[in-house]
Amino acid sequence: MIAAFVVTFLTPSPGEMGQTQLPTETREDQNTNVDIHGSIILIHDTNPWSEWDGILDYNHGYLAAKLYSKKACVLTRMDKVIFPSLEALRKALDKQLPRNYDSSQGLTYIILPARVKNVARYGKTISDLCRGVPTYFAQQCIEGTALALNPQTCFKARIFANMYSFGLSICGEIPGL
Repeated sequence: MIAAFVVTFLTPSPGEMGQTQLPTETREDQNTNVDIHGSIILIHDTNPWSEWDGILDYNHGYLAAKLYSKKACVLTRMDKVIFPSLEALRKALDKQLPRNYDSSQGLTYIILPARVKNVARYGKTISDLCRGVPTYFAQQCIEGTALALNPQTCFKARIFANMYSFGLSICGEIPGL
């Protein structure tokens, strides 16, 4: 089974939040829309093989992803040392990063079996994204330990912002699915 980070259509659109829609970035067969509103980034990926929505809440330090194929949400803390900064993603969207900017980073997360009991405590945006589907915590893998994971259980996603990309792998079985 696969798990991933997701953002629901119930999440306010950038227009509803008083935000101008940023350009849609298209890569291969992946159509990713990244919108920044204050300290929150909304991600919508319509690739039919890995459709997912995500929220990066830099104010509270959480990443939430909704995997449509698995009908589940995953919630984790963002490692501020490794995860791209809000400023780096803003510069990438504005095409201000140099061409040689290192964007090959990526992180792997393992889904934990316990469900999140009260998603609302993580904020309205994340709560709206995960409404109606089970939500699970995920834990970041320590570097070097991801090799022991079964790749068949991993959902792979990329955050694209012009020349910048950042990979996420969410691995593990989702109980009950």
